Amino acid sequence: MKFTKMHGIGNDYVLVNRIQEPILDPRALSVRMCQRHTGIGADGLVLLESSSAADFTMRIFNADGSESESCGNALRCIAGYIRSKKLTGKTEFSLETGSGIRGISILSGDDEAYRIRVDMGEPVLTPDKIPVKLPGDRVLGYTLRMDGRLYTISAVGMGNPHCIVFTDDPDWIDVQTIGLLIENHALFPNKTNVEFMKVVDRGHIRLRVWERGVGETMACGTGACAAMVAAFLSGRVDTTVVAHLRGGSLLVEWNLQNNHVCQTGAAEHVFNGDWPDDTIAG
Repeated sequence: MKFTKMHGIGNDYVLVNRIQEPILDPRALSVRMCQRHTGIGADGLVLLESSSAADFTMRIFNADGSESESCGNALRCIAGYIRSKKLTGKTEFSLETGSGIRGISILSGDDEAYRIRVDMGEPVLTPDKIPVKLPGDRVLGYTLRMDGRLYTISAVGMGNPHCIVFTDDPDWIDVQTIGLLIENHALFPNKTNVEFMKVVDRGHIRLRVWERGVGETMACGTGACAAMVAAFLSGRVDTTVVAHLRGGSLLVEWNLQNNHVCQTGAAEHVFNGDWPDDTIAG
């Protein structure tokens, strides 16, 4: 089975064209391929499939085998994969995900690296749709008591659930411990991604990310979008920000006229390879 490894500002993925390659058990395959010591090593397995509603379908399986609804960095990676494999000649096309159809714009690049803009759709703020088990119309600036400490959190859906934790300095946060606790907190019935955010100024934010089903990652596209939305709604930033993550930066824009959030950033090719046929089924 042929695969390609790509990354979006350090968020790395194994990409496979399932239109051409038979995969019987993608959950088990993701666990094997994503192992960093015994496999290829990645944050997730991304599958390209056909679609009756868009140009293509993207499915993403986390390193633990769980399926995610969407991922901003994976969207850019698979868009770059589609272009590099010449599966379309268009610079603008659509991808169907578990949370809806996303618009892709290839802004520049070649087969090794691209700069790509993704329309991530509308942010979800209604608690039961994120989902988060809290009352009211929005969860902004909620005080969460956990292990004897207080955390100021907001919840935003960007096709997948996010909990944003406001902090003075994300570098001093014990992301491993606190991220895991919040991911599995009873408030979040489907678990959650966690972003630890510092607002630098009205045009810049800094983030560290704990991804549901993966652990701490170098970046998260949907997380950057969710964090920007939470920061804007709390009056701390403007509608366009640069999100600085451990692996690099993303431009995040919220168009209030159509209520769509867009993210722009890099997608880079790492290497191609072949995975043994006898393990494709998991």
